[in-house]
Amino acid sequence: MFEQLEKINTPPKPFEFYTASDLWTDEYTSEQMLQFNLDEESNAASSNAAFIDQTVEWIASRFNIKAGTKIADFGCGPGLYATRLAQRHANVTGIDFSTKSVQYARQVAESKGLSIQYVSQNYLDFETDERFRLILMTRCNFCALSPTQRKKMLTKFHTFLEPNGSVLVDVYSLTAFEQREEKAIYETNLHDGFWSPNKYYVFLNSFKYEKEKVVLNKYAIIEAGRTRTVYNWSQCFSVETLGKEFGGCGLAVEGLYSDVSGSPFDPEGEEFAVVAKKL
Repeated sequence: MFEQLEKINTPPKPFEFYTASDLWTDEYTSEQMLQFNLDEESNAASSNAAFIDQTVEWIASRFNIKAGTKIADFGCGPGLYATRLAQRHANVTGIDFSTKSVQYARQVAESKGLSIQYVSQNYLDFETDERFRLILMTRCNFCALSPTQRKKMLTKFHTFLEPNGSVLVDVYSLTAFEQREEKAIYETNLHDGFWSPNKYYVFLNSFKYEKEKVVLNKYAIIEAGRTRTVYNWSQCFSVETLGKEFGGCGLAVEGLYSDVSGSPFDPEGEEFAVVAKKL
């Protein structure tokens, strides 16, 4: 037991483990994530409906979205942005790891008579011959990726963009990093049964990596029949470090905002968004 507790409470190397499939492809937890996404009043998974409406309004204006504008939404979830953009007659492709979310998004598109291409796939593996005017990656999805994965993703973005095409991404800031605290929690059925329909115990450890500006929430989930560990990584950025990563992949940051709705940039905010253009 002591050795198990030592293992649970020991931080791994930054981004040493990648467990996205435990959230997005597991039958039970992917259904929980879908329900969180569909809660229009909550910001637990997706942003609330009012914020999404405001964001789409700004995106349509900022990027001159018109009939036929090609947009790719990486991490589209149940299509909350894709649906609204398609209703403005954009040509939208949504990519998401969660089969349940994509199935729901397709049903919504069909019910509304919208032609949206949805791909159920880890976006790190997505390939296409399509070229897009705009690529979206919201809800700080970019922060969950390792440096190697981020480089791969940005290289794909550069390839997938039309000449002078743009990327809109939001990330956690260094303010967010400073405000996070290391902690250790032990709780029965943590998050009200989110992890399993059966009784379970969770050891939640939050670790901070000062040099790398990374935060990890490490969940050790123990059920009667299985034990698993889920790693939720969050890279935090300065404007300079994010700009350097984009620039190294042929993308130049041309706009800074507090969020993806176009709010004025706040250097003390916990998140910020960037618009980058293909060079």
